[in-house]
Amino acid sequence: MRRTVIIKAFFILITVSLPLSLFAQKEVRKNIRKGNKQYEQQKFSDAADLYGKAVEENPESKEAIFNLGNTFYRQKEWDKAAEQYQHFAGLEQENPEEAAAGWHNIGNSLLQKKELQQSMEAYKMALRLNPQDDETRYNLAVVQKMIQDQQDQQDQQDQQDQNQDNNQQQQDQQDQQDQQNQRAEQPDQPEQMSRDNARQLLQAIEQDEQQTQEKVQQIKAQEREQKVEENRRNNRNW
Repeated sequence: MRRTVIIKAFFILITVSLPLSLFAQKEVRKNIRKGNKQYEQQKFSDAADLYGKAVEENPESKEAIFNLGNTFYRQKEWDKAAEQYQHFAGLEQENPEEAAAGWHNIGNSLLQKKELQQSMEAYKMALRLNPQDDETRYNLAVVQKMIQDQQDQQDQQDQQDQNQDNNQQQQDQQDQQDQQNQRAEQPDQPEQMSRDNARQLLQAIEQDEQQTQEKVQQIKAQEREQKVEENRRNNRNW
């Protein structure tokens, strides 16, 4: 009796869950269709909301995920777009061409971000999955050319910098040599005395000489007075 009850409950559970699953699938399809209409009208934000609801209801809906990536790409949200495309490529295991489309769009998103090396690798992955995709092959050639031009430009800039450094070094050496030659050719000259300084010096010399003559005259006058005084004394004693 007990087992019969459990079995009946089990069948009831199946009959209840089955309509819910079908309802969820219908909601996913409904949101995707609405999102597609909004996308066609270039209402990308509204389309993203609808695709996002579809993904919430079914996280493995490859169509909703891929289309959500497209809406982000149209809104120039490159990181979000690449994330959705990567999610799609990881889920798509049955159809290599569809997975290649995801990698192609990853390459486009990375190219928009100027991440050239990563973009090139994404295009290569897409071609491994779908070697017949001429559009991906063209994009790969474009990004490889961009990488090569970037490298050539960097090499050219490095060469210009090197030449500039060499020229500067040669100029410095030449300037140093010119200074040495100039010092060798021009011996040190005595410092020239200005006219005012010379006049002042001459006046000082003349003044000193005059003072000296005056002292000499004073000394001589004193000597004469002493002699006169001595003569006077001598006369008295005599």
